[in-house]
Amino acid sequence: MNALRGFAWLLVLQSAGELLAHALRLPFPGPVVGLVLLLAALYFEAVRTPVAACADFLLAHLSLLFVPVGVGVMTHLGLIGEYGGRMLAVIVLSTWIGLAVTALVLRALMKQQAQQK
Repeated sequence: MNALRGFAWLLVLQSAGELLAHALRLPFPGPVVGLVLLLAALYFEAVRTPVAACADFLLAHLSLLFVPVGVGVMTHLGLIGEYGGRMLAVIVLSTWIGLAVTALVLRALMKQQAQQK
């Protein structure tokens, strides 16, 4: 029962985050706002205990969450066999591009911060 109460807290806080993000036209997605609300709510024991019970339950059954992905891969195994090399190349290339852009932006921001001092 405590885990169910924790799950309800998670849903309520995510919904509140969605409402706040839309109502205030925030540049953040609703679930991110909900996570910030959860972080603040975890200060209270009435929220922390049920959410911890829910987290324990979800972590105990985490492997079940990977079943749909595994079924999808098995269903489309022919497509993966046909386009797998291209998909791998795109994934690796986009990861490297993302890392390079992140490094360049960080370098520029650090240089800008050093110039301001």
